[in-house]
Amino acid sequence: MHQTNASSRSGLLNRWFLSHPASVDETYFQHMRFAFSFAFWLGLAGCAALVHAVFPALCETTASRILRRLMARMEARH
Repeated sequence: MHQTNASSRSGLLNRWFLSHPASVDETYFQHMRFAFSFAFWLGLAGCAALVHAVFPALCETTASRILRRLMARMEARH
C-alpha cells in the first residue's frame, strides 16, 4: 500500500508539474519563468487597453504591439 501511494503521488507530480514543461522542452522553472513573463506582458496589455478605453488618445497601439510581440515569441518557441 505504501508503494502505491508513492506511485500515485509521483504520477500526480509528473502530471501537474513536469509533463507539460517537458513537452515544450523546458524544465519546470524555465517554463515558470516564461509563463510569468507572458502573464506580466498580458497584464500590461490589458492595462493599456483599459487606459485607451477611457482616454482614446492614449495607448492607441500599445496593447496590439504587445500582443503581436507575444504571438511572435510563442511562434518562435514551437
